Amino acid sequence: MKSKYIFGGFIIVVFFSLMGYLFTETNIGYEEDFSNVINSEKTVRATGFWVKEKSYNVDNQKKLFSFYMKDYNDTEIKVVYKGAIPNNFESATSVVVTGKYQNGVFVAKDILTKCPSKYEEEFEGSAT
Repeated sequence: MKSKYIFGGFIIVVFFSLMGYLFTETNIGYEEDFSNVINSEKTVRATGFWVKEKSYNVDNQKKLFSFYMKDYNDTEIKVVYKGAIPNNFESATSVVVTGKYQNGVFVAKDILTKCPSKYEEEFEGSAT
């Protein structure tokens, strides 16, 4: 009978530990200042722009995609992503990468791109 309570208590502790971990992983804010990204040890979502002058690199053998991005203060970071280049990367107006800054590069586990919207173009056209 006592072992049932111990097992039940163990299950509860595991459940709350898992919930706490998932909460901290999903409670990530957007960071637009790369100096904060560089100094953070946590997983962050960095928002900025692709530095087109530096192009990008795709290593098909290692399945790595890398590029440089900068924030609104012109601070640059190199981003390395294990995976394929996003389909609309070259036409993106901004980039959001989720990951950690480690050993002088931002190691991304996710990349989101924002492309020009046809609705924005229609709005800008109607405003003139």
